[in-house]
Amino acid sequence: MTGLLGLVFDFWQVSAASTNLSQDLASVAGGVLEPHGPSAAGNAQILINSIVIMLIIVVPTILATLAFGWWFRASNKRATYLPNWADSGHIELIVWGIPLLVVLFLSGVIWIGSYELDPARPIASRGKPIEIQVISLDWKWLFIYPEQGVASVNTLALPVDSTAHFSLTSGSVMNMFFVPQLGSMIATMNGMVTQLHLRADKIGDYYGQSAQFSGRGFSDMHFTLKALSAENFNNWINQTRQSSLKLDDASYLSLARKQEASAPILYGSIDEELFEKIATRQLSIEQKATDLSASHAQKTE
Repeated sequence: MTGLLGLVFDFWQVSAASTNLSQDLASVAGGVLEPHGPSAAGNAQILINSIVIMLIIVVPTILATLAFGWWFRASNKRATYLPNWADSGHIELIVWGIPLLVVLFLSGVIWIGSYELDPARPIASRGKPIEIQVISLDWKWLFIYPEQGVASVNTLALPVDSTAHFSLTSGSVMNMFFVPQLGSMIATMNGMVTQLHLRADKIGDYYGQSAQFSGRGFSDMHFTLKALSAENFNNWINQTRQSSLKLDDASYLSLARKQEASAPILYGSIDEELFEKIATRQLSIEQKATDLSASHAQKTE
């Protein structure tokens, strides 16, 4: 009996936790079909266009299958039975011509969209553009604002209607940065820097996530992007500057070594060269561990 009650209690705890998580995400979650930025709107349009083009062959095929099954039923004496029929040029033209047209249309949509929605291609900005540096870690996101001199973990703010230029790298394994309602996902890779431009056209909180499995903490690797008015964004920056925490080599390594999810953290000051050190592997957990081991070996000798 005790075991059964314990099982019920554990199930209730899990259900309650899942409910709370769902409620937390419901306020910020949105899919690719609810775009609030030009890149996301373009992606949604490509998805819709592709579905419509494919339905041109899918719907007639389904209808033809049903029609053939009904017409050539055993009770239909009017259906012509042709046991020696081999082929038909007209049917071959239809069978191969329509899929070829579908492929051509899809290729055109994808080719045009790939150029217009290139993540590295700048987006027209209605306000002052902003620079943001992104580092993916295990299992959290670090955001650095080089122009404002602040940084944050698992929370990201940007002014609405202003283009955000992201420079992204990884302090760990390869990952994927994705804000579904704002646009294109982009890879973050160790020792490399990728570029991404996004713009939020509506004030609100947007769900951001890792879109590539990266280990046991992958499911916790999400963040909130806050699109704020220019005034509220400046207030957020000023509030962040009041934090006594500084993001430098030591604090970064301490953060990176903790292979676990993290609550939002704000850093009031930063090392301006930190992102370059991480991207060029001058500062990495592995290298630091090697340096410490070498230093310890020299001391023991």
